[in-house]
Amino acid sequence: MGINKRRHWAWAAAPLALALLATTGCESTPGASAEPKAAPTTSAARSVARVCAKPAAGPATAPAGAVTVDPAVAGDLAAKTKSSPPHTTFWLRPGKHRLDPDRYAQVIPKEGNSYLGAPGAVLDGHKTNQYAFGGSARDVTIRYLTVQGFVAPQNEGVVNHDSADGWVIEHATIQDNSGAGLMAGARQQVRASCLRGNGQYGMNAYKTGDPISGLVVEGNEIVGNNTDDWERRREGCGCTGGIKFWAVNGADIRGNWVHDNRGTGLWADTNNNDFRIENNVLEANDGAALIYETSYNAVIRNNTILRNNWVEGRKYADRGDTFPFATVYLSESGGEPRIRARTDKIDIYRNVLENNWSGITLWENADRFCNSPANTSSGDCTLLVPHSDRCARPAIATAPLYTDCRWKTQRVDIHDNRFLLDTAVVDCTVKCDRMAVLANYGTYPDWSPYQGEQVAEAITLKQRNRWHDNVYVGPWKFVAHDPSRVLEFMQWQATPYLQDAGSTLAPRAGG
Repeated sequence: MGINKRRHWAWAAAPLALALLATTGCESTPGASAEPKAAPTTSAARSVARVCAKPAAGPATAPAGAVTVDPAVAGDLAAKTKSSPPHTTFWLRPGKHRLDPDRYAQVIPKEGNSYLGAPGAVLDGHKTNQYAFGGSARDVTIRYLTVQGFVAPQNEGVVNHDSADGWVIEHATIQDNSGAGLMAGARQQVRASCLRGNGQYGMNAYKTGDPISGLVVEGNEIVGNNTDDWERRREGCGCTGGIKFWAVNGADIRGNWVHDNRGTGLWADTNNNDFRIENNVLEANDGAALIYETSYNAVIRNNTILRNNWVEGRKYADRGDTFPFATVYLSESGGEPRIRARTDKIDIYRNVLENNWSGITLWENADRFCNSPANTSSGDCTLLVPHSDRCARPAIATAPLYTDCRWKTQRVDIHDNRFLLDTAVVDCTVKCDRMAVLANYGTYPDWSPYQGEQVAEAITLKQRNRWHDNVYVGPWKFVAHDPSRVLEFMQWQATPYLQDAGSTLAPRAGG
């Protein structure tokens, strides 16, 4: 599918009111990280979407004109879908509904179909069927239904398997499936749903050969996904997360509770653009809360980011890796005014990051560019150069290709955030306390025009990456240019870096 295979070398690859978040009462997911019984004490007041513990109930009786589906009849849902016209509403009675006992048996909706679950209605794949809902029909709606026990292959999904456009998934529970619980198409809306305990992703927002636009993910609980631990099975595959986004142009990710996923919480990877990530709680994910990689133009605001990256950050530190493995990680991503979006930069503001393993890292791999063998997004070029064969010598060494063949970490504005770190809570003494802007020394391939320190100099001093007006509480350190250059706050603010004007640091105040 041309999916990026991230290698680990790419890592080396406004104050808010004090409050307590209420207890959740969520159940734990077997095989995944344990969910917290209570959300932690935090300096940020933020409600969370507790939809897994308290799912909304569907209609107890069939709506007028709806086709009733009987759980006692195996394959009844697929058969009645096939025999009914488009724009039919189906009401699934309480109980466990089954498809025919064939791995490829699935429901193929028609345009405009709606599927409503009664209280207690479950569509169960019984570890036999690969897919629940597929096909190319547009504008399908699934509400109040639990979908579980399907065994989609790696990188494939159970609901909207073929990434059809205009689907609406609301008040659904999609849990305990292999692969991704859900795929995505253009104009898809996923609201108030529980994406829990799926083997690879809660949702895989990927569509073969066609970028996804107009995606809305709002008010969902995304918890305990990647139970199959794909990064351990295929080290460096870059193929896990609560949600993974590929080539999505225009997405609103708001009001979600993304927590206790094995790996990254939200990961936008390869030519995404125009994201708004706001009012989410990103909590206790094993890896980064958010990765924005080889992508463009985003607003990241008003998020509460708590206790992330303890597992993966500690793992790399214990190996002796000096790279600032971050909780919010921007890799070869930045603002680009030539690409149409609601912003022309990456604007990160009014977020609270508390007791995570490190903070925000801006990284640019000098050896990663379009047509380079070191480009782990194999076969992809930047949005400014549609054909990778243009990024070749000698033309790549001159304007405009010298600039346009790179995914550049540029025009990143980090301001009015609150960063709190108590190393006793995180249980660390070093390497969990860093902000960073850096690159590696360019060496590869031998025809690369980006060799040496020029990319490190550019990302650090020339590409309009700026921290300012932030509040730091705790023993923060700052990394600039390369992993060896670790700075104190006053050095970070001084020439030549001139970062964090208007910011404050209280180094001994703890969390």
